Amino acid sequence: MSTITRRRADSRRRAEPSPPRQQACRPARRQAGELARAALPALLPVLIAAGAAGVLALWWRDTYAVTGADQWLTGAARITGLLAGYAAPVLLLLMARIPVLEREVGADRLARWHALGGRYLVGLVTAHVLTVVWGYALTAHRGLLSETDQLVFHYPEMIKATLATLLLLGTGAVSARAARRRLGYEAWYYLHLATYLAIALGFAHQLVNGADLAEGVGLLGWWALYLGSFALLGWYRLAVPLLRDRRHRLRIAEVRPEAEGVVSVFLTGRRLDELRCRPGQFFRLQFLAPGLRWAANPYSLSAPPHPRFLRFTVKDLGGHSAAAAGLRPGVRVRAEGPYGAFTAQRRVAPGRRVLLIAVGVGITPIRPLFETLPAGPGELTLLYRARRAEDLLFRGELEQVAQRRRAGLRFLLGSRAEAGHTLTAAGLARLVPGLREHEVFLCGPEELAAATVRELRAAGVPRHRIHHESFAF
Repeated sequence: MSTITRRRADSRRRAEPSPPRQQACRPARRQAGELARAALPALLPVLIAAGAAGVLALWWRDTYAVTGADQWLTGAARITGLLAGYAAPVLLLLMARIPVLEREVGADRLARWHALGGRYLVGLVTAHVLTVVWGYALTAHRGLLSETDQLVFHYPEMIKATLATLLLLGTGAVSARAARRRLGYEAWYYLHLATYLAIALGFAHQLVNGADLAEGVGLLGWWALYLGSFALLGWYRLAVPLLRDRRHRLRIAEVRPEAEGVVSVFLTGRRLDELRCRPGQFFRLQFLAPGLRWAANPYSLSAPPHPRFLRFTVKDLGGHSAAAAGLRPGVRVRAEGPYGAFTAQRRVAPGRRVLLIAVGVGITPIRPLFETLPAGPGELTLLYRARRAEDLLFRGELEQVAQRRRAGLRFLLGSRAEAGHTLTAAGLARLVPGLREHEVFLCGPEELAAATVRELRAAGVPRHRIHHESFAF
């Protein structure tokens, strides 16, 4: 049987009267502001598409006519090779932790685009290999196996290209949803490091064998794209974390049990205020302890940043997170971050009421937002879905925050079969009057969160007012 635990907010503040003209203009201005903020993340895909069009222009410039099956196939090979060569460094840039992208687009959205682009890259590489072998075989009047042997062992840089292809295809295979479910985050992380080697090997092949990159603007642009991508990746993923590690000297101060399989890790260090982290953001933590020092896992701040400590709450979801419960005070920690745009700054309309929805351990980034997100009495509501009362994290803290801020707090308890109706369009509309006028922050397991987004859309909440944080890797 499902249970709904509810705490009512005090009556809302009365808004001060405004002049009639100001009231009439405000909705139009608010809507314009919402649309402007929502359009910002759309600029990046447009720029990426414009770059792809420029790459296709290289092929068009050097192609005067296409006649016969062999030329159609080799033309397709050139196009897919160019697009694959362009996609590889773009994927690096999406995951380079560039601050402006992390802040304005968000790590969650960048990760989804990276995964989608990875699938396109694997498809392009596969098509390139098939069309180049087939087209060259027709041109040379050889069989496919004979032509494959000729290309791999007798063309310059082709052994490197073959190794790069195998690495990319292997990474694509383990990134498929069915394989990823059986793979721990640590294994997935290490396997993805191989893609850096694959991209470097593929770059050498492109420079030597790419007819469209022999000279001029194409060659200079290709060098700039690859060198720039690796430079940004090295700076933000390696140099910046090392410099911050030396400056802040993070260490574990305490590991506190929160619930079954869940602990909070408190970090202390120097000049923590200079990290400029915001509630709702996350770090990739590398615990410098035996067996853990070679992997950095993402963990959200579960309390507002404090000048003397940072709190992260970790659920046992794999080897790295399970080992966190056994860590001892004094262990050094290297932190990449802060990352993510799941913050108050993502609000498209600061004057709107706000609904926070947390499912399970998704409460971790929601908890600091509940305390700090600007909202008046009665303008903030938190729905927290958990299977059992003992699975609720920070219950006492949440109740204190709700009482102090006069915010709504509802605990939705029960199994998915018992309480699943509460996160439907009709259930959410009953729980939250005026739902379609709210701005929503949502965090939880990927499938359930995606279903909740669909229900919110069905209830009339515009997509650009739904901010979603996912646990998927």
